Amino acid sequence: MSNTITKTNFNFPGQESVYKGKVRDVYSLEDDLLVMIASDRLSAFDVVMPKGIPYKGQILNQIATKMMEKTSDIVPNWLEATPDPNVAVGKKCEPFKVEMVIRGYMSGHAAREYNAGRRELCGVTLPEGLKENDKFPEPLITPATKAEHGDHDEDISQENIIKRGIVSEEDYLKLEDYTRKLFQRGTEIAAKQDLILVDTKYEFGKTAEGEIVLIDEIHTPDSSRYFYKNGYKERQEKGEAQKQLSKEFVRQWLISNGFQGLEGQSVPEMSDEYIESVSERYIELYENITGEIFQKGDVSNIETRIQNNVESYLKNR
Repeated sequence: MSNTITKTNFNFPGQESVYKGKVRDVYSLEDDLLVMIASDRLSAFDVVMPKGIPYKGQILNQIATKMMEKTSDIVPNWLEATPDPNVAVGKKCEPFKVEMVIRGYMSGHAAREYNAGRRELCGVTLPEGLKENDKFPEPLITPATKAEHGDHDEDISQENIIKRGIVSEEDYLKLEDYTRKLFQRGTEIAAKQDLILVDTKYEFGKTAEGEIVLIDEIHTPDSSRYFYKNGYKERQEKGEAQKQLSKEFVRQWLISNGFQGLEGQSVPEMSDEYIESVSERYIELYENITGEIFQKGDVSNIETRIQNNVESYLKNR
């Protein structure tokens, strides 16, 4: 098994605090600087799996970096540099406590709700007569509250976000506008790779100067779902499952092994062989989404590599 990084305990120059999320650990440094480490942790159903996935952090970090670069002309983002395959450095922001989920197709959580008979999601009415993986007439924004570590994200409507003062109306309308523009750009980028961007989520923050910027990952297989464009219509007409690029294959494996993150359920054992197969799927995702061959980072000692690369960057910044 390749070496993985599932826990971090760095002490960077000027370090002030650390926040540990489900997958990323964020180190706050002086001068409003953030160092974000993309770990190899795997989260599904809001639960972090016991074993890391080789190269997963590198893959997510590098896809997110490429996508930030390809969308920076329409939405400003937090990113300043990527001094290490698993690391992004950028400006500190105050995160909005909502995830902006946008869905172009009825898949995943939306399909599960729909198949259970519900016709409203986050205050948005869903049309009758849809089949799983059908395209919506237009993309739907279905926000979720941002859960603390170990809790579940919860669906919430635009009305309740504003009513409860989670986000001001003025800021929320800007988040919606940015979300639609990013999804449109993501759809165009995916189409060039013969992919369909099915759904995704975006997170935003506000800088010390009051500017709203895009933060965290974007258009990665952890935050997004992709279908292969070729054969999509034929599969829909025949009622067949769509070929997709996302971590849904992990969710389906967990479901088939009796786990959906519900109380009293235990995470099934993941063999080394299964972990390797998940790593290979993530590499496949990277290559399909970016159209580039994945170059594996040196994993002989990931912690030392990250520490040295970040310190070198900070020294020469």
